[in-house]
Amino acid sequence: MKIICVGRNYADHAKELKNEVPTEPVIFMKPETAILPKRNPFFIPDFTNDVHYEAELVVRINKIGKNIQEKFAYKYYDEVTLGIDFTARDLQQKLKEKGLPWEKAKAFDGSAAVGKFVKLSDVGDLNQAEFTLDKNEIRCQTGYPKDMIFPINKLIEYVSQYFTLKIGDLIFTGTPAGVGAVAKDDTLQLMLNNQTLLKLNVK
Repeated sequence: MKIICVGRNYADHAKELKNEVPTEPVIFMKPETAILPKRNPFFIPDFTNDVHYEAELVVRINKIGKNIQEKFAYKYYDEVTLGIDFTARDLQQKLKEKGLPWEKAKAFDGSAAVGKFVKLSDVGDLNQAEFTLDKNEIRCQTGYPKDMIFPINKLIEYVSQYFTLKIGDLIFTGTPAGVGAVAKDDTLQLMLNNQTLLKLNVK
């Protein structure tokens, strides 16, 4: 199982980090060890002083596919959830300044928190769905799939040119504006259409 992540897929988020809005998807990977075990808190690593949350819609692939056309991409997933792409922002900035890969800042153990999956049939029109992240009961992020620069089916087409998609693979589809730092004893709650899919504590 692999975790494929999409960076800068919401224009407002790209702008808040002073990044250019991309003309093609920005892709990076997390290893399976990045998955935060269920019911575990998120522990801030010792190697960073500035960890940020990034709430994202997550798609789980349900069949093997390669070179998938966008018009057929909908056949390759029937469940979604919300996740958090935890990012060591200080380390990421140092790596970016040197033109180096981001993995140390993005793919460390526990950096991918994944919520409870729900059937697309229970979500309704996914494009019009609303997902949110609350930190300590304060709304910090609100996102809508319709605002993605590259929609889910386009992402599947693009990614499958380079990587064969397998059953269980996860695609983190990008985060909207509103990312911010986490601190010990914070509580994070992610909701899709007001249904809680993930709640965790920071240690």
